[in-house]
Amino acid sequence: MHIGPFALANALMVAPMAGVTDRPFRQLCKRLGAGYAVSEMVTSRKDLWNSLKTSRRANHDGEPGPIAVQIAGTEAAMMADAALYNIDRGAQIIDINMGCPAKKVCNKWAGSALMQDEPLALEIVDAVVQACATRNVPVTLKMRTGWCQSHKNAVRIARAAESAGVQMVAVHGRTREQGYTGQAEYDTIAEVKAALRIPVVANGDISTPERAREVLAYTGADAVMIGRAAQGRPWIFREIAHFLATGTHLAPPLVSEVKRLLVEHLHDHYTLYDEFIGVRSARKHIGWYVRELPGGEDFRAHMNTLNDSQAQVASVEAFMDALNAQMDRIPAAAETAQDKAIKRETV
Repeated sequence: MHIGPFALANALMVAPMAGVTDRPFRQLCKRLGAGYAVSEMVTSRKDLWNSLKTSRRANHDGEPGPIAVQIAGTEAAMMADAALYNIDRGAQIIDINMGCPAKKVCNKWAGSALMQDEPLALEIVDAVVQACATRNVPVTLKMRTGWCQSHKNAVRIARAAESAGVQMVAVHGRTREQGYTGQAEYDTIAEVKAALRIPVVANGDISTPERAREVLAYTGADAVMIGRAAQGRPWIFREIAHFLATGTHLAPPLVSEVKRLLVEHLHDHYTLYDEFIGVRSARKHIGWYVRELPGGEDFRAHMNTLNDSQAQVASVEAFMDALNAQMDRIPAAAETAQDKAIKRETV
């Protein structure tokens, strides 16, 4: 699969998630089998570009390419300027955010709220594509199926975006109204794929290797994008890659390997953030790693009382060493009731 001049290692992508897909997380997912990762969204507001938060989001030090940066905003000229700003800081692909359902984003008519205003959405697409063309940088689009159940316009917007020069479209199989509730549907993604010549990526509720295979087959999509299922299980990408290639399951990771991965992730996380913010923002990642493990909830509560990076790492190491005495491997991800319901609909 290609995005512009870039050949991807495989058809497995890390979804952009605000507060999650920072550089350490993207690098870890790429090490563990993801062929592509998109940054958490960067604002188009110039007055915020020099903020510490934005500078961290625009940090790509040591990250293997292609470097994809998602931008968010409501004004075409500002979005074009934001694209060029990020290209100057290393972005090789620019992704337009038309999928975020967060209220603080949609209340300002950014993210998936743009799907309510098609003329504005396409004005932004045109402006960003034209700006990026001056630097030979491809543009992609992340969107939802529509604003609400009665207003699904993904196919129409995707066609217009392709005509404007967008080179890949990723579709989350929910409306903005759904947020992350209910079940993702894949019929709209299949319709988008049938309507376009450029690559189409399926996103939403892809949490197991079997689900990835089913969604690819059902939609005809060129790739799948994984978001929440990678939180605490970044090795899901190599599991899916192995399953798609062989039809067999890769053994779950050794507890000792997960300990090493988590500790390395934490040190990389502290490097990007300072001690105060790093320790606190690392808590959610640690919580995701341990949530399904024996004693995980009690350990998570204990972790939230620690305010020192050395203590945090030492506690993680002690927890994983104790777990290693009980089992060799991390339990495989179980198929959820939601997975089974979706399977009945797609098979």
